[in-house]
This record gives sequence, structure tokens and C-alpha cells, in this order.
Amino acid sequence: MDAINLRSVSRRHGSGDRAVTALDEVSLDFPRGTFTAVMGPSGSGKSTLLQCAAGLDRPTSGSVLLGGTELTRLSETRLTRLRRERVGFVFQAFNLLPALTAEQNVALPLRLAGRRPPRARVREVLDRVGLADRARHRPGELSGGQQQRVALARALITRPDVLFGDEPTGALDSRAGHTVLALLRAMVDDEGRTTVMVTHDPVAASYADRVVFLVDGRVGGELTGAPAAEIATHLTGLEARASGPETRPARPETRPSEQAAQPC
Repeated sequence: MDAINLRSVSRRHGSGDRAVTALDEVSLDFPRGTFTAVMGPSGSGKSTLLQCAAGLDRPTSGSVLLGGTELTRLSETRLTRLRRERVGFVFQAFNLLPALTAEQNVALPLRLAGRRPPRARVREVLDRVGLADRARHRPGELSGGQQQRVALARALITRPDVLFGDEPTGALDSRAGHTVLALLRAMVDDEGRTTVMVTHDPVAASYADRVVFLVDGRVGGELTGAPAAEIATHLTGLEARASGPETRPARPETRPSEQAAQPC
């Protein structure tokens, strides 16, 4: 069974002449234990795809299955429970609570779910991201890369079926970004963690097993095991198509709110 299946997924905003189609009949499969990067020009539907696949947004039509569970048929209560228990999120904004220590931020998803966080589990995931010695540091005492690693540990605390990242290295310098990407790659290779990452960076995308390209809300091809240079060339071609005279106006992609970034 695949980790995620999208079948003819469309997402439209507005109605009538003002309607904008962010996703247009997208069908994709994400096999278990793989790392997929999603790329495309601005407004191509990348973040909307991630939000629909993760249950943060509901498609206008089509179906989304996560591990065989049809998300579009779930009530808001059941969808919230599924996100808490089976999905992890890492976004460009770290979304750490400044008054809490690293270990308290990591434990937050379990507390929000009404569960007592096992101290050993919290320390385990902090150790997994190389921050066991920073457990009692607050975000203001950590570098940007360290804060993102705390956010990654927080996403892993519930042992999610799928880890979603929306530009997880976008706010980091190249060295810190490499550290985070190497951790994501290792989690796929060592633990079989299914990972889906939206990125604009060909170097980041080269860490993935597969790169799926979107243009104008549709799948515009994919590459497997490609180096950064090949990925960049393909993306440049898509951007040229997207800026052509017959291309419909691009819609700025919506991003989950800071509250949605927490697994609530």
C-alpha cells in the first residue's frame, strides 16, 4: 500500500469568473519509505498539493488517501485526530514557542493530544536530530538550524506515517540546510520514513528519490535520482512555460497558518 494516493484532486478558490484553480485533476502516488520533492514555478500549486495531501485543506473534488484512509470523508474531529497521530509537519517558519525549552516544544504535540510525553521518547528524538545537549535551551538560545531541528524532532515525536515539509530549509544558510536535509534523507534510509517536501531549491530536491514538478496546477513531469543541475534545468523550462502568453495568471500559493503548523 502506498503512503499517500491522490486521485483526480482539484482545488478551486472562488466561483464564477473569479474562480481560480490551484490544483487541476492531479493524480499522484507516494510509495511508503520514499522521499519525494515537489517543485514548480510560483503559483503552480505546490503548497496546495501538500496541504490537501496532509489533510490541512480539503480538495474541491477528487480523493486523498493516507495509508488507505479517505481523508475527504472524515469529519473535522477525526481529521484533526488523524493529523495528530499519523502526520508530521515541518515548515519554513520554525513555529516554536519561545517560552518553552526545546524538550517542552518537542513534547507539545503529545500534550495537545492529552497524552503524557514519555521523557525517554522526548530525549530520543532530540538525540536523533543531534540536540540531546540542548534539551533545556529555549529557542532564543539556539541557532536557526538548531531551531529547525527541534521542529523536526517535534514532528517525529508521534512516529508519524508521513512527514511533510514545506520549504523546511528556506530560512537556513547552506550549512544548516545541509544538516536538516541529511537528517531527512537518513530518516528515509534508516527508518523508512515517508517524506514529502515542497522546495524551490534544486540542491534540496536532489536529496529526494523523486522530484515531481507542477505547473499551472497540473503535474508537469518528474525526475528520479537526478542531480541538482538536471533538476534546475527542468525547473527553468517549466518557469519559461508558466510565463508564456497563454498561461493563465498564477495564483499566489497559500501557506498554512502558524496555528495549522502545529499538529492540532
